[in-house]
Amino acid sequence: MDIREKETTRHDGPDISVVVPLYNEEESIPELYAWIERVMKANDYTFEVIFVNDGSTDRSWEVIEQLQAASPHVRGIKFRRNYGKSPALYCGFDSARGRVVITMDADLQDSPDEIPELYRMITEEKYDLVSGWKQKRYDPLSKTIPTKLFNATARAVSGIHNLHDFNCGLKAYRHEVVKNIEVYGEMHRYIPYLAKEAGFKRIGEKVVHHQARKYGKTKFGLDRFVNGYLDLLSLWFLSRFGVKPMHIFGLLGSLMFLLGFIAVCIVGANKLYALYMGLSARLVTDSPYFYLALTAMLLGTQLFLTGFVAELVTRNSPERNKYQIEKVI
Repeated sequence: MDIREKETTRHDGPDISVVVPLYNEEESIPELYAWIERVMKANDYTFEVIFVNDGSTDRSWEVIEQLQAASPHVRGIKFRRNYGKSPALYCGFDSARGRVVITMDADLQDSPDEIPELYRMITEEKYDLVSGWKQKRYDPLSKTIPTKLFNATARAVSGIHNLHDFNCGLKAYRHEVVKNIEVYGEMHRYIPYLAKEAGFKRIGEKVVHHQARKYGKTKFGLDRFVNGYLDLLSLWFLSRFGVKPMHIFGLLGSLMFLLGFIAVCIVGANKLYALYMGLSARLVTDSPYFYLALTAMLLGTQLFLTGFVAELVTRNSPERNKYQIEKVI
């Protein structure tokens, strides 16, 4: 077992790391950084801003380079192509050195003026994660209604009932949280769920100001809602059965096989009873229930074997004994 001591009391980095994933936001980057810098200096925070350029095709990277040359607080990460928001956050989290990590979108819809209160909630109220809630949104109904349905489903599945807006880009994290979760695929929508599964259960919410987009247009389409539900289902399944697949496939397979076997027995018993009583009885193979029973038995066997093979795979996975260890003394 690989046991690593995780120091939670000492921190040598800046007070705050701001991680900003972006794609084709050249107009808003300078204004966003100036706003962040103004807030940081007004509150006397030490800080760094990490811009993660997700394969932009405009001048976004050139703007980041100019900001970095003019300010020691700016850092930049450039992807060769567009990978998505989750990979951008993953790399930003990996590079972040701040005691508190803030994420926000680059489109100026998230207000840096929220940073001091988010920082206070993490450092003084001892939250592990604080998620923003855009209670009043400047979005069309085609976006707000699916968002409400999506959030209701996410609350029910994740068990985090105090969050109203899982997908809000404005969030604050304790340093240890971002270093112990893996954001992949399109799982950025479920970072609170990932944090909860990693053992960080002090998750709070803050109502934040939502501004109308000032430049460009949104980079997300309606397909994100379909993908969001599929990702939520995957995350739920992996969190419950990722290291014990036999518990779900074996159970379902056994139940289906048992039902099929009982049905076959009933069909056979009816045939034997009819023969015993001297009654005319059609062939067992003429009954549709016989084939349904056989199908259930075959499916049950396949599900059971799927669980068995999946169990063999997980037993040979290097991640099978990876646990969240907070401290070793």
